[in-house]
Amino acid sequence: MTTAQHHASSYDALLVLSFGGPEGNEEVVPFLENVTRGRGIPRERLEVVGKHYFHFGGVSPLNRLNRELISHIEAELEKRGHELPVYFGNRNWHPFASETVEAMAGDGVRNVLVLATSAWGGYSACRQYDEDIVAMRKHLADKGLPEMDFTKLPQFFDHPKFISETAQAVRESLAQVPEGRKARMLFSAHSVPLAHDNVGGGPGDKNIYSRQVAEASRLVAQEAGIDDYDLVWQSRSGNPATPWLEPDVVNHTTQIHEEDGVDAVVVCPIGFISDHMEIVWDLDTELRDAAKEMGVDLQRVRTVGPSAAFSEMVVDLVEDLSAGRRSPGLGTVTSQGCTINGEPCAKGCCDIHALRRTVPAKSESA
Repeated sequence: MTTAQHHASSYDALLVLSFGGPEGNEEVVPFLENVTRGRGIPRERLEVVGKHYFHFGGVSPLNRLNRELISHIEAELEKRGHELPVYFGNRNWHPFASETVEAMAGDGVRNVLVLATSAWGGYSACRQYDEDIVAMRKHLADKGLPEMDFTKLPQFFDHPKFISETAQAVRESLAQVPEGRKARMLFSAHSVPLAHDNVGGGPGDKNIYSRQVAEASRLVAQEAGIDDYDLVWQSRSGNPATPWLEPDVVNHTTQIHEEDGVDAVVVCPIGFISDHMEIVWDLDTELRDAAKEMGVDLQRVRTVGPSAAFSEMVVDLVEDLSAGRRSPGLGTVTSQGCTINGEPCAKGCCDIHALRRTVPAKSESA
């Protein structure tokens, strides 16, 4: 792992870097065009894909929850006596990261800590944020603006506060299961193509994403006193013939109901730190509808991003990195991600582009 060794006083801002989401019906298709840029998907198809957003008035909860997270981080920084301004930038929608770094340059910011809103390794969860940082630095250069250094905070999938708060959220939902039900605990994360997971991680340390999710699920279950649980995946898209991480959360819920007589499911969206459309649609709508049809009680565990404990953890990560300390971790799977200026965690780490260079590209739906 490439670890930053800056002195605390050299960091002059924290950038919360996220995916982005629309905040009105008129923003849905332009947002999806940004998400799928370069894949040649017709606008008409994006209007169909956007039905999940249109169902909620075109509003993803993500931007609102990221602003709430930033407010909590700012309060925790102030509480601990840190004068560190917090900025917000997205990959796919306003405020775009490119817009944010222009404002930061105007404010005199030069050395930036970056919180990517993902706990994990893998291309989509880590490496793509490195590419965002490279793009931000190029944008500054193209605009003739001062150069900035960006240091990404490490992955935190097994940080004690992340595990503890998630376990507390799980216990809260377990307590809501009606008496007399045969319940099963499910941990869910965003599925990715198997080929992407297979190249995720450095040499000799592949499948980093699925292994980290499995490890975090194990740690949370252990903390919550749960012996029987399953790891499932959700929100797959694209060509149905392409193998992705399985089992699917809805298919698995159906199977354990029919084969094991399970009539209550507690699902923890451990792969997400805050509610995304993938949660409010795929879990709170599609899974809930399927469970209701089967007579299965469904309890969805809250995400922990809006909690005080999560903001405390973020400031812990800032303090640890500033002091040159390694942040604590409870698991045995590698934690990476802490690199400077968009460098990969290791040579060849999460290089899905190599797959595209060797395999003829196929158009996938959004």
